Amino acid sequence: MTSTADSARTLKPAVDLAQSTRRFPGESALYRRARNALLAEEIELRRHIERVAARRRALPPGGDVPENYRFEGEYGPTTLRQMFGEHDTLVTYNWMFGPKRSRPCPMCTSLLTALDGEMADILQRVAFAVIARSPLERLTAFKKERGWRHLRLYSSGGNTFNRDYADEDPEGDDNPAFNVFFRSGDTVRHFWGDEMGPLTADPGDDPRGAPDPMPLWTILDMTPGGRGADWYPKLEYAVK
Repeated sequence: MTSTADSARTLKPAVDLAQSTRRFPGESALYRRARNALLAEEIELRRHIERVAARRRALPPGGDVPENYRFEGEYGPTTLRQMFGEHDTLVTYNWMFGPKRSRPCPMCTSLLTALDGEMADILQRVAFAVIARSPLERLTAFKKERGWRHLRLYSSGGNTFNRDYADEDPEGDDNPAFNVFFRSGDTVRHFWGDEMGPLTADPGDDPRGAPDPMPLWTILDMTPGGRGADWYPKLEYAVK
């Protein structure tokens, strides 16, 4: 698969680019050969990520949003169109913190905590909304507890947004979901939604998306022990 961007330029073979001149103290020739081979794979992975992103951007127009959903926001009732603000693009994340949960999903919370730190930069390009079915008071109370500063929270308890765009059963469990919407004039269309999950997971792998939006996993994937299988992010940790 070759993207339009790749076809317009000639790329050197990854193995040619991967002949790194870097050397770390004490490394062996065996290590350097293996590291350069891995570097070639990393270059190919970067290129593949770029090809996938280009194909995503080239998607044909998605479906018209069937209604101007109404949410309870931190500054009063809000519609989906109002969430866009000055932007033409809106990213939404369905947070697993429905009314049946006593506490929110730790994995979602880990991701959102990382995104809160990036939000001032993200909001330069697009609007971003965190949506959950719990009453707004529960959402904002946890926001204060967690110390989030920039995330914008909305309760969808009074509409069908989670059913329509996160494939949730109103009587069932919560589902995490990223969705992207695009506004042109008075028309709002769905641009993209993540569709990777348990049914698309390979044996033994987490049902994660690609690229993985979790900075936590990106860091751990660089380590000898990887992600591990005997732990899970927590909502709070004991102070040492």
